[in-house]
Amino acid sequence: MKKVEAIIKPFKLDDVREALSEIGISGITAIEVKGFGRQKGHTELYRGAEYVVDFLPKVKLEIVVKEEDVERCIETISNAAKTGKIGDGKIFVTSVEQVIRIRTGETGQDAI
Repeated sequence: MKKVEAIIKPFKLDDVREALSEIGISGITAIEVKGFGRQKGHTELYRGAEYVVDFLPKVKLEIVVKEEDVERCIETISNAAKTGKIGDGKIFVTSVEQVIRIRTGETGQDAI
């Protein structure tokens, strides 16, 4: 099993969720986060004072999938989240050793 973590632009969340649903992936955790990479933030004006916004709003998705679904999941997220502009985000993939469904006690891939 693998955990796919994607950092995307907030307005792309619905597109990504719908695209993942179409390929049969429904278990998604979405978290509002702030951060920056090469985008580095921007300068804004508030009541005549200029200030720097270092951390930009993003959404972090966490999805645990079977090993055979990883590439399809990555491709789907990439296609749905891409705008072609700086700040589109990143995808990280890590191994998951164990999953337990609390309600039923199911473990492993059965618990996904």
